[in-house]
Amino acid sequence: MSTRKALASMLLFSVALGVSAADLLDTVKQRGSLKIALEGTYPPFNYKENGQLAGFEVELATALAQKMGVKAEFSTSEWSAILAGLQVGKYDVVINQVGITDKRRETFDFSEPYTVSSPQLIIRKDEKRDFKTLADLKGKKLGLGQGTNFAEVARAVGGIDIKTYPGSPEYLQDLALGRIDAALNDSLLIPYIVKKTKLPLKPGAFVGELEKSGIPFVKGNPKFKAAIDKALADLQADGSFAKISNKWFDRDVSKPPAAK
Repeated sequence: MSTRKALASMLLFSVALGVSAADLLDTVKQRGSLKIALEGTYPPFNYKENGQLAGFEVELATALAQKMGVKAEFSTSEWSAILAGLQVGKYDVVINQVGITDKRRETFDFSEPYTVSSPQLIIRKDEKRDFKTLADLKGKKLGLGQGTNFAEVARAVGGIDIKTYPGSPEYLQDLALGRIDAALNDSLLIPYIVKKTKLPLKPGAFVGELEKSGIPFVKGNPKFKAAIDKALADLQADGSFAKISNKWFDRDVSKPPAAK
């Protein structure tokens, strides 16, 4: 190959590489909005109130987009399909208590964690049985959301009759009606249920390790990761995160719960 042809080939390769290396941050900045997916049925994190989205993650996402210099553009999806939608580019991020797991890291990159919590049982107020661990639910019916990592935790125990639901409203209703024996979800959800709902439910035992949730996005976007991590750090530094968190949980949920 002549020197001229070699240089031309190198130039074409460099151009192609530049095109393929376009970062999500450039797309978001050019568009002027951050496309955010959440369930919209998961109070107090995200839900609809008088037809409008509300909740901790709605306020956090709005503040995060502002720190990045763009608008927050929301869409809703059932949990069972939300990560698949992210993978095919329906939106830029999911802000919906997505646990950071090794399996999910195979497909997505994550922001730094913004909540720390633990799997916890939810039981009826009049429950007389003592469910201290998941093993105590062998032979019993346990409700949880489709596609959650809580299903993996429960299946690892074995012998539990796992019932999956589109979202928390459905399994909480079944629990209150006695159709299942317990439910399993994020510990941050439980105080809200006890305080806000009229269902006869109460917190049960903590049944797993501390879990960290972050914001997933498609791999290969280092500039975007740096920008979203900086935005989260800025919200922490100026007190905005603590203000939003205390409004919904009476504490800073980016830190592990204090031992009682």
